[in-house]
Amino acid sequence: MAMTLHCDVVSAEQKIFSGRVEMLIAAGSEGDLGIAPGHTPLLTQLKPGPVRVIKQGGEEEILYVSGGYLEVQPTVVTLLADTAVRAKDVDEAAALEAQREAEKALANQTSEFEYSRAAVELAEATAMLRTIQQLRNHR
Repeated sequence: MAMTLHCDVVSAEQKIFSGRVEMLIAAGSEGDLGIAPGHTPLLTQLKPGPVRVIKQGGEEEILYVSGGYLEVQPTVVTLLADTAVRAKDVDEAAALEAQREAEKALANQTSEFEYSRAAVELAEATAMLRTIQQLRNHR
């Protein structure tokens, strides 16, 4: 039996996942992270994108997070997300539309604030689409 640690993935709206995992893979602010039992304690900011949760027994679940924080302790890992949804629940049409709108806003910028907001929206929409693609590749 593989070693595991407890993992909680929560957002402002709800708890998305709670259980034993063999590994969690997420996009940290300094690069991708693979968290397994025995990992050094850590606190890092997360970038928008897919999070792979490899559950006890090897089953894998892919989630989308729009950012947040990841805390690693000796026996528990906690992911506090701004927004978190299961990849299968991400609306691809809405993500594509959001990407188009953000690209249009970037092209027609009228102020620095609007540019920054559009850049964030584009990053989030692109991360959603990357999550959907990762889910498709997993199947």
